[in-house]
Amino acid sequence: MRTTRRTFLSVVGAGAPLILGASNKSGTRKPVLGSGGHAYEVTHDWGELPAQIRYGNTHGVCEDSNGRIYVHHTVNAASESSDSMVIFDHKGRFIKSWGPDFKGGAHGLLIRREGSQEFLYLCDTKRGLVVKTTLDGEHVLTIGYPDESPAYQPNPDGSKKKYSPTNLAIAPNGNIYVGDGYGSSYVNIYTPGGKYIKTFGGKGSAPGQLDCPHGIVLDTRAGAPVLLIADRANHRIQTIDLDGNHLAFIAGTNLPCTFAFNTNGDTVVPDLGARVTLLDRNNGVIEHLGDDSVTNDWNRLRTKDRSAFRPGKFVCPHGACFDHHGNIFIVEWVEVGRVSKLRRV
Repeated sequence: MRTTRRTFLSVVGAGAPLILGASNKSGTRKPVLGSGGHAYEVTHDWGELPAQIRYGNTHGVCEDSNGRIYVHHTVNAASESSDSMVIFDHKGRFIKSWGPDFKGGAHGLLIRREGSQEFLYLCDTKRGLVVKTTLDGEHVLTIGYPDESPAYQPNPDGSKKKYSPTNLAIAPNGNIYVGDGYGSSYVNIYTPGGKYIKTFGGKGSAPGQLDCPHGIVLDTRAGAPVLLIADRANHRIQTIDLDGNHLAFIAGTNLPCTFAFNTNGDTVVPDLGARVTLLDRNNGVIEHLGDDSVTNDWNRLRTKDRSAFRPGKFVCPHGACFDHHGNIFIVEWVEVGRVSKLRRV
């Protein structure tokens, strides 16, 4: 584990933008998903992406206090720029990009206000790192392999146990909870400064055990803070207390990836198998948006060109956030990247 402070900012210069979501030229109306108070007009391929950037798998998305949208992607092999973080204004106009360090490993993304400043927390599955940065990409903290954890002591042959962090949550006291989703299925806890505290979970299906804790979020909707964990390979969500003890299971999702809350207490859950699930503040299912799970071909579609994607349907929803107006942004695990805006109607 190490702490560094350096800048890896690289603002992309001027260039002709690739306007992926440039309206439907046929004149047909955009799809509307959901119903009643949970109806959304969908704009697929939202945002004016510069020609020198080509998305890889779009894994994370968040909004800052000024309404800017941050998209974290792995970078396409054909991309001229290696920047993994792309930033847009609220209208989808490109502002800047940075983060070539995360090429190939860009994954979980969290934004958090600390005092008067906002910071980004990023997970890198390729390098096995959690990195805290400023909004401009300056490194503040790096957390690496959990050598101090008893769960990660070397194997009998001397090799290290697999570690590949996918997402994280931060408690009210600043402690950092890192989900080792693509590694050994533990959650590791650190102090705000990155000092190791403890480990819980581990691969299995019993209460408190995890199998790909892909997403993790702090939930304060009921008062006392708890963790929601997207226990993806177990096809369930678990609630866990801040000490790592199992509390309950939440039904209604199949392959949950992560979570985001709106001001009403609703939760959006990208459900990897071709749908986005909305839960109410009591964790009951409101809607499955853009549900294309019945076709069961999402794993094939995700490698295709965007022309193969069905309008109004999701392929592999992976990350999500609400903006200040209650709209939803969804990013998908597809090889050409896909950012969709769901505008409340």
